[in-house]
Amino acid sequence: MNVLVKSANGITQVSADSKLMSQRKVFIEGEIDAETACEFVKKIMILNAEDSNRPIDILINTPGGCINSGMLIYDVIQASKAPIRTFCIGRAYSMGAVLLACGNHGRYILPHGEVMIHEPLLGNHIRGNSSSIKSISETLLETKHKMNEILAKHTGQSEEVVEAATSYDHYFSSEESLEFGLVDEIVDFGKMMEECE
Repeated sequence: MNVLVKSANGITQVSADSKLMSQRKVFIEGEIDAETACEFVKKIMILNAEDSNRPIDILINTPGGCINSGMLIYDVIQASKAPIRTFCIGRAYSMGAVLLACGNHGRYILPHGEVMIHEPLLGNHIRGNSSSIKSISETLLETKHKMNEILAKHTGQSEEVVEAATSYDHYFSSEESLEFGLVDEIVDFGKMMEECE
């Protein structure tokens, strides 16, 4: 999608992503994988280089995806010099919920947004001998513990409460997300349109 932009040089056509980037708004949409994570990192690097004091808005609408790719995004959000505001604009499931909860300059959800947390899932087509499967199982348990620690840190809940909540696919409405500590505020579209200050 392209938009028309007026300037001193006339009218030019730019992509919607470029226009939104100029307003310091970055999307995490669709499946989280290595490609989307690397694209995200590039955008945050550019925005930090332009101005490391102005906040960046991360707009999330994702079913989740690869934990390793999600943790790359998480690490960049945590290390960004520019403050990060996160918004759930539809759904923030699985890894998307972790990324929503880790915003350090405000965490927001639209009234009909939905968040889902659960345990890490075993990938498809796992094969190997019993020793390999045991190693995969141990790694999965370590990942589960790490993810629960992260969610506990950002929600203010105890690890025991988080572990109970992630023992199944736990869906939260916007109100429930606020109560659990996954977000700070339920907002309308106008909040997303505000210029970052």
